[in-house]
Amino acid sequence: MIVDATFFALAVPAVLLSGISKGGLSGLGALAVPMLTLVIPPGEAAGLMLPILCLMDLFGLWAYRGTWSREQMKVLLLGALIGIGVGVLAFGHLNDNAVRAMIGVIAILFSINQWLKPLLQRKLAEAPPPSAAKGLFWSGVSGFTSFLAHAGGPPILIYLLPQRMEKMLLAGTTVVFFGVVNFVKLIPYFWLGQLSGGNLTTSLMLAPLAPIGIWMGVWLTKRVSEALFYRVSFSLLFLAGLKLLYDGLA
Repeated sequence: MIVDATFFALAVPAVLLSGISKGGLSGLGALAVPMLTLVIPPGEAAGLMLPILCLMDLFGLWAYRGTWSREQMKVLLLGALIGIGVGVLAFGHLNDNAVRAMIGVIAILFSINQWLKPLLQRKLAEAPPPSAAKGLFWSGVSGFTSFLAHAGGPPILIYLLPQRMEKMLLAGTTVVFFGVVNFVKLIPYFWLGQLSGGNLTTSLMLAPLAPIGIWMGVWLTKRVSEALFYRVSFSLLFLAGLKLLYDGLA
């Protein structure tokens, strides 16, 4: 079990940020593993966070029960399963930092592109319709990067945010998506030895923070305006991209 004070100084805010992300403000969750890798190896950080993420998913699934896009999920879950499968096959053969840097660049460029367009002043009807091909691609990338470093948020948001879904529907869709993805990941993580006894004990110590973070995220999502919600989402995506790029290069 990890007992280092510096670790817990980073782990507590990392878990809370993950909870806020699970509660609806997607984007912050991608910061958790990079924060932990400042003091522990990436593989250990990913294995430690997964049980906590699964616990958060239970609260998130209850909070957003019935509020998610079934039409979107048919495509997104198929792509995610493919991405997870590729991640399992690539485990141990890819540099985690290279993956972080790649996703960070994509997230940064996408955020800047959105800021340069007057999307927030457009009507919802002008948003692009769902695309099965794009949904499969980005959910596949999300499943892959989620398996490697729990960094699946930026890719799936790249696909979902431009569609200008109603804020609670968007939040619920991402909560259900990552809820399924994380519970599926438990199987290969156990098989690959990522869920060690020390990691599980440390995860148990941090587990009480899970419902607190979820509550904070749901509370914020319900109370901010739709325009502000999207501004915050794009900003969080940009910050997550910066953090991933920095850690990948450093």
